[in-house]
This record gives sequence, structure tokens and C-alpha cells, in this order.
Amino acid sequence: MLERLANRTWSLSQRYWRVVVVAMLALLHVAVFRGVADPWARALMLAHLGLLLLWQPFLRAEQRISATQGFILALVASAVMLWLDWWFLAFWVVVLAGLVGGKVYQQDAPWQRRCYLVVLVYLLALLAIAVLPEIAPRGDIDPEVRGYAELLLPAAFLLIPLFPAEPDSGEGAHFIDFFYSIFLMLLLVVIILGSFTFMTLRRMPYLEALTYTVFITAGTVFLLALAWNPRTGGGLGVFFARYLFSIGLPVEKWLHFLAELLQAETRPERFLEEAVVALLRLPSVAGVRWRVHDVSGEHGTNTPHAVDYSSNELAITIWSRHRLSPALRWHLHLLAQLLAAFYAAKLHEEKLRHASYLQAVHETGARLTHDIKNLLQSLSVLTSVAAREEEEGRAPAQSQALLRRQLPLIERRLAETLQKFQRPQQDTETYVSARTWWDSLVRQYRDEGVEFAAGQPPAGARLPRSLFDTVADNLMRNALAKRAADREVRVRVTLDCAGAVRLRVCDSGAAIPAEVAGSLLRAPVASKTGLGIGLFQAARLAESAGYRLELETNRDDEVCFALVQGSTPAAIMRA
Repeated sequence: MLERLANRTWSLSQRYWRVVVVAMLALLHVAVFRGVADPWARALMLAHLGLLLLWQPFLRAEQRISATQGFILALVASAVMLWLDWWFLAFWVVVLAGLVGGKVYQQDAPWQRRCYLVVLVYLLALLAIAVLPEIAPRGDIDPEVRGYAELLLPAAFLLIPLFPAEPDSGEGAHFIDFFYSIFLMLLLVVIILGSFTFMTLRRMPYLEALTYTVFITAGTVFLLALAWNPRTGGGLGVFFARYLFSIGLPVEKWLHFLAELLQAETRPERFLEEAVVALLRLPSVAGVRWRVHDVSGEHGTNTPHAVDYSSNELAITIWSRHRLSPALRWHLHLLAQLLAAFYAAKLHEEKLRHASYLQAVHETGARLTHDIKNLLQSLSVLTSVAAREEEEGRAPAQSQALLRRQLPLIERRLAETLQKFQRPQQDTETYVSARTWWDSLVRQYRDEGVEFAAGQPPAGARLPRSLFDTVADNLMRNALAKRAADREVRVRVTLDCAGAVRLRVCDSGAAIPAEVAGSLLRAPVASKTGLGIGLFQAARLAESAGYRLELETNRDDEVCFALVQGSTPAAIMRA
């Protein structure tokens, strides 16, 4: 019940925080102007302290107050009741001004920022007019000024609720810049002590000494601001930032080593081992223990100060030489997280390397399967010629001549196929004279009724033999398959080396259906004789060599495929 009531009270105080602030300042105002000797001032200060607890951003309603926090609150309440004096009030107003000033520059909402500026101005005026004259060496402030302040300063309480309400940005609405708060508190202490010093040494009145101190302090802060960040660049801010970041130099060296190791070391386990050894060179690291699935290792010495980090790939523990502060714990946790991320990247790289190898094996196997199929078709042609001559009782002179021409070519193609299977990722492409390759192609298919129409290729032109063999075999076997179904189909092959190289294979059969032609060379397609993998792999091989395989013409009585030289300069070599 009490916890629910506390949560409800906290929720209302956060929704109507301006009412809480106004009530808190009003109680402080009445207590200050009644004076520390008035017993009611102590009671008002206790109520003021209670409202401050509702407004403050340090403790939440859902959090239980620890014994230490309860002791501090009891100590402050006891000090208010027993030792309330003007010095205590001055200290208290300075602390409140620092807290409010720390919230001013953390507010994104402009009207909330103006609201806190009004509160800050009120606290500074209360400090200067009502509190400090009571403890100054010569607090000779005019009583009429004090009376006017007692009546006019509460106007700020009426101004605060008039600002338009704006939604709070979550937790950011309760954030305080502690560095700025401490700086503002120290600046107020300097002004107070400086004013007292001028009043003591120069025998100045209070307001004159306060004015001198404010202007001197403002000038000093202005000069420091210019020296911190001058318009010409550089300044004390750069040197301060360089000093702060200098503690990260060992980490920067380790990250640089880690990046180089990522490029040089291919094995993930060796990378992890060397990175952990390099991590021990950092001044704050005493030892490291890591574990990857069933493999683990440990380097350095164990200490009571450990930071653990675990991911899907790596579990790591870093022991520190020093006691773990929040900053050092975050620092070591970040190092472990970086090491795990780099190790995961190295594992991913190894998986990609294996996948690339398997893909190369798959693509090579798919392509060479069609090469072997074409070679088997060539052997089938030789066998059929020999069988036909034997049936007709003719002399085997023609078949022997055909075997002498074809068997060396088949032997060479089989040797190249075996070499590609053994080294699927290695480029084994060789270049031959275009004239030599063309003559070999003519001899290979001369007895199969193929028409060859080409001028004599230039003597200096050279072609990638494996590419042209593979593409020519696939195109011509597909065309000859059409002629096997229809003896009227003619197959014509041309080679043009004048300018860009162009190998064209045409047949006079039926056109390829539009639904098949649309994706014929871009993906495997279903057909009567297979999935079109041969043409797809031939197109991929041509692209990797700087050529392109295209369906040049697709209509009845004229279906032409062309292997055309692309933009790669090395695609054709001239002696």
C-alpha cells in the first residue's frame, strides 16, 4: 500500500513538476525571510526538503532507499533542525542553483529551458539580496531593498506556471549535467568569497564589492572561453581533449594490430590466439581466458577484478590489474566485444571462402558435365561412322582418317576437363591463334554437315581456347540436335575477327518459344533435353572472360546465337 502510494505521488509530482517547484521555492522564500532564528523556519525547511525529494532526479519512486541514502537524508534533516544558520542557507542555495543550472542546458524544449532559467535567476537574486548580506563582513544592504525583494521576488512563482506546457523527452527530462552544475557552484563560491575579500581588504560596501567580483569573474570566464575555443582553431580545448584521449593510445595500437592481423591471418583460431596475446600488452589487462565451443585457452594471471563477455561464437573473460570502476568495466567490456566481433568476422570469412570453393566446384562440374556430354556425342559420331562403313562393307579408310583427326582433339579436351576438376578455382585459360582454332573446329565438324562461312582470321588474332571450345560445342550440338529431328535444318557457323570478335552459330529450325527465350541465358530453363544449364554456364563463362553470349536472332528459319567480345581488353590478344 505504501509502495503504491509512493509511486502515485511520484507520478503526480512528475506530471505537475512546476507546481512542486513553485511550492518548494515558496517554502524556501518564506524560511529565508523569516530568518534562521524563527522556529517556523526550520519546519518550513523540512517541508522544503520533502518537496525537493519529489522533484530531484537522483532517486526513483520504484527504488528502495538504501541504508546509506537513508542516513544521508536523516543527516540533512538533523542539520536543518539543529544547525540551521545563514552559512548553511547560503550553501543550500548554492547547491540548488547548481542543480537547476545543470538542467538548463540539457533541456531540448525551449519553454522548459526558460522556466529553469527563471528559477535560476530567482535563486541567484535570493542569494545576493537576502542570504549573503547576513554573513558578509559589512552586510550594509538597505532594508528597503530587502523589503522590496521579499515582495517582488515571488513574482517568479507567478511567471513559472504561465510558460506553455511541453512534453518531457523521457529520461532526458531528468538528466543533469553534473560537470556544469559543479562548475556553476564553484563559480558562485568564487564570487561569494571574492566579494568578502574585497569587503575586508578594500573596505568596500557589500553591493560594490559584489559588483566588482561579478565583473572580474565574468571577464576571466570570457578570456578562458576565448582561450578554450578561439575562432582561429586550436586552443586549450584541443590540448585537453588530446590529454583525455591519450589514455586510449594503447587501445588504438591494439586495434591497429587487430586490423592488420585480420588481413594477414586466414585461420580463425590463430587470429584469436595472437589477438589475445596482444591484448595482454594493454596496461590495464592482467589476464585473458577465452572459450570457443570445446576449445579454450588462458593467458596472463587471474585477479579478483574480472569482466565477462559471451556471444554465439566466443566467450571471453578479461582480468584487470586495477579495481573496476564503471568506466574501466565499460572499457574492458568494449575490448571483449570488439575481439568477439572481429573473430566472428574471421569465421564468416572462412565460411565464405569454403562456400566460394564449393560454388566453384559446383559451377565447374555443371559446365564440364556438358563438355563431357559433347565429347561423348563426338565419340558417338565416330562410332556411328565406323559402324556404317562396316555394315556397307567399305574400306575403313574414311573412318581411320576421321579418327586421326578427332581423337587428338578429344584427348586434349578430356585432359583440360580433368585439369579443371582438379583446380576449380584456378584460371586455366590459354590463348591460341584464331586461325588455328578455326581450322580445328572445321576439321572436327566437317563430316557432320555443318556449313562454315568465314574469311581467313588475321594471323595475329588470338582467342581464349577453352571459352570458344565450350561455347561452340554447346551451340553446335544444340543446332545439330534440331537437325537430327528435322533433316532439312541447316547449321551455319561464322567467325569474324575484324574489330570485335564475333562467333555466330545459326540454324534454320523453329524459333525458340518466347517464354523460354526470355530467361534462356540468364538462368537454367526447362526444355525437352534438359534444363538449359549448358547455355547458362556458357554465358557465365563468357561474362567472366570479357565476352557476352546473346540470342542474336530468334525467328523461324533463322535462330542465331553469337559470342561477342565485350569491353575487356584482355579478351582478345594480338601478337
